[in-house]
Amino acid sequence: MKEKLSKLIEVKKLIALVLTLVFCVLAFKNEVNTYFMAIYTMIIGFYFGQSTAKNSSVNN
Repeated sequence: MKEKLSKLIEVKKLIALVLTLVFCVLAFKNEVNTYFMAIYTMIIGFYFGQSTAKNSSVNN
């Protein structure tokens, strides 16, 4: 349990979680602009790309 909690506190994961929460709030208020959407997409894509590459290198 502590191991899962410590992995959750990594910086990349915190940034992804906070940005996702901000995106949800803005989408609920219908105030998502194109600049935020571009930045959000780039950061989330980078995060998932890094985690996918890391998982594929571990599995090989």
